[in-house]
This record gives sequence, structure tokens and C-alpha cells, in this order.
Amino acid sequence: MTRTPAGRLFHTDTGHDLVLTRTFRAPAADVWASLTEPERTARWFGPWEGDASPGRTIRVQMAYEEQQPWCEMRIDACEPRQRLAVSMVDDYGSWLLELSLTETNGTTELRFVQHLSSVEGIAEVGAGWEYYLDMLVASRDGSPRPEFDDYHPAMQQYYQGLVATP
Repeated sequence: MTRTPAGRLFHTDTGHDLVLTRTFRAPAADVWASLTEPERTARWFGPWEGDASPGRTIRVQMAYEEQQPWCEMRIDACEPRQRLAVSMVDDYGSWLLELSLTETNGTTELRFVQHLSSVEGIAEVGAGWEYYLDMLVASRDGSPRPEFDDYHPAMQQYYQGLVATP
């Protein structure tokens, strides 16, 4: 199946922001639960364990990565039903992620932002987040799980083009 990439890249004072959005016909509280409750995150991203209070660190298992690695993720901000900011460091660098929800008339928009200090690897990162966010959509609406091959390498050219565009 051909997937259409939706990511946008914005220049910031500290680098770039990779921004992706998804819209759900559901209240923000329900979408928030899909982003924060371990049994629901396990359906699209992976399970997590620990104290998810701001300033604390949880352990996350990215279920759809090779060898299903566990990693530590810091909760930088948590404003229920509105905003979640997390950070982590792994072999690929620093990850600063922010998810915000806006509800209008029973429809909720999820705005996913990765704050980037470098655009190196953007083609892989962008395709990966498209895949995970579509996994979230599938986990919520019962549609079949997407195939990673529909994202990578299929979306590489699109994401490389974002860097080349002034």
C-alpha cells in the first residue's frame, strides 16, 4: 500500500523541528490514554514501566524495533490530555519529543514534534515516526497494522527533500 508522508520540517533557533499530525474522531481524554497508558501504548509503540511523573524516568520497550530493546525515557513535562514531552539518549543520539493534543467538537488533533539538533538521518527518522503514528491509528480504529516496507525506504526521498528545501 502506498502511504503519503505528512511530515514537515521547520527551522528553529536550536536546529529543526520535525512535525507530524494525526486526527482522531475521539475526545482528547481517549487519545491521551492511547499515548500514556501502558496497555494501550503496547498496541502501537511498546509497553512501559515505572513512575511517569514529570522529572522521572521510565523504561520503554519499543516493540516494533529489531531485538525489542528497552530504553530509558525521561518525562520532561506532562499536562494530562494536552501535552507530553519526553527525552532519551541512545546509540543514535538525543531524542527530544513532544506530543500535544487539541480537541475541537469531539475531534482531536495529535501534533507530534521531534526537536532535532541535526537533520542527519531525517529520512529514516521521518519514515519511522510516520510508521509509528500510523500504528497508533490502526490500534485505535482496528485497521490492519501497516507494513514498515511501505514507509522505508519508500519515504526516504520525501524526507531528504525537506532538508533540501530552503
